[in-house]
Amino acid sequence: MTATASAAVGRAAGAGAAKPRRRSAGLLGFAPFAAYTLVFMAVPTVLAVWSGLTTQSGAFTLENFHAFAQPGIQKAFVNSLVLSLAVAVAASVLGAILCVALLAARPDGFLRVVVDAASSVLAQFGGVMLAFAFIATIGSAGMFTLWMKDAFGFDINSLAPDKTAGPLLYQATGLFFPYLYFSIPLMVIVFMPAVEGLRAQWGEAVATLGGNRAQYWWHVGMPVLAPSFFGSLILIFAGAFSSFATAAALTNAGILVPVVMQQYLGSETDASVAHIPGVLAIGMLAVMAVVMALYSVLQRRAARWQR
Repeated sequence: MTATASAAVGRAAGAGAAKPRRRSAGLLGFAPFAAYTLVFMAVPTVLAVWSGLTTQSGAFTLENFHAFAQPGIQKAFVNSLVLSLAVAVAASVLGAILCVALLAARPDGFLRVVVDAASSVLAQFGGVMLAFAFIATIGSAGMFTLWMKDAFGFDINSLAPDKTAGPLLYQATGLFFPYLYFSIPLMVIVFMPAVEGLRAQWGEAVATLGGNRAQYWWHVGMPVLAPSFFGSLILIFAGAFSSFATAAALTNAGILVPVVMQQYLGSETDASVAHIPGVLAIGMLAVMAVVMALYSVLQRRAARWQR
């Protein structure tokens, strides 16, 4: 064997030995995230499902699912589903329009930088701070509420579907506005890459064939963006359906499933309802499983145009 061949074999052996080391280093770096996911997501999920499928003595049972026959729990699920769907549709449409409008701005320009930064911050804005902002704006004595009364003699609380349940903001219908506040920025974050993936050559091809801008969007732009759009809509639905902090800060009534779960978890003195949070968790997991399965299918279809 020549010296050159021997050197090549040595380099190959060294490279082969380096790959396991790099792989081990990568696994070691992944370990903290894996541990965090296991402790704070996987284990609580398993325990929640287990509590919904067992009796107080630990025996397997399906009798716990009778909790879904309670009118309050049924109403909470309906409210959560309707609210999440309404927020997802509205946020998806408005966010998509904003994304298309941003195509006219330079990717590294001031407007895009501001919108991207604001979207990243506002998409995570929720809980007590968001609740306080909306109480100060459209609450019973909110700035916008008082201005509408003084300027037009219109009380926005008259839009509340249940006049006996308090102001609009503290009902499921009123939660639409704060949920929409953080859902539109989320739509901008997840949908903008798909809009940026539209190629200028496609528009030029349509123009060469005598088509106009409306025809381009109808025959090219919308079909290409449809999987990403509906995937983003599903993602926003999932985020709204599982959101808890803002609703809990605005109301103590069990109008949404996460709030109902919190109420039952706080009933430590009543052992007869100890299984209900687990049953509700199973119901939410079933909804989320369907939603994420649809999201996965749409993402695979959208990936065809992003290669």
